[in-house]
Amino acid sequence: MKQQVKEEFAIVLDFLPGGKPLAGVYTPVAQVLGENYFILLEVVPRKGVNLSIGEKVYIGPEKRDKIHHVLGKIKYDELTQNAKLELENVLKELVSKNEQRFVKFFNEARPLTTRMHQLELLPGIGKKHMWKILMEREKKPFESFQDIKQRVSFLPEPEKLVIKRIISELQGEDRYRIFVGSA
Repeated sequence: MKQQVKEEFAIVLDFLPGGKPLAGVYTPVAQVLGENYFILLEVVPRKGVNLSIGEKVYIGPEKRDKIHHVLGKIKYDELTQNAKLELENVLKELVSKNEQRFVKFFNEARPLTTRMHQLELLPGIGKKHMWKILMEREKKPFESFQDIKQRVSFLPEPEKLVIKRIISELQGEDRYRIFVGSA
């Protein structure tokens, strides 16, 4: 059985001070993205607390200063239009801040089956790019997104590939998950 991952911190994608209009409940609600596992959640802020889009909030098990409780996971389709628009900006910042985590993926990705490699799950990476990445990392592990870009010709921006993949996983379009909800 797969271990349940828990987020400690989340980034506010949208804040609905009047609650969700269609839910029939008018308790303030925020839609947030978990900082480590990119899990989409809805949270209820403490009474009188206003949250800002892009704000980092603590949602872990200890005493929370701004969040009263976590309502639960939500699907990408349940995000407000504002939250969907903000998602890419928040992901850019998180991927950039955690560049080494994603460079490590390029250095350690393995075959999934005899015909498919984890690298091929990134949009824009086909067999040619995959083989070039494997050859280059064999010579010397990649050190940064810039290093990957310089050593693998014609590869689209590595950080953009990672962001597209995370969004695709959040949308539930993929059987395999490499970034969302995985340690």
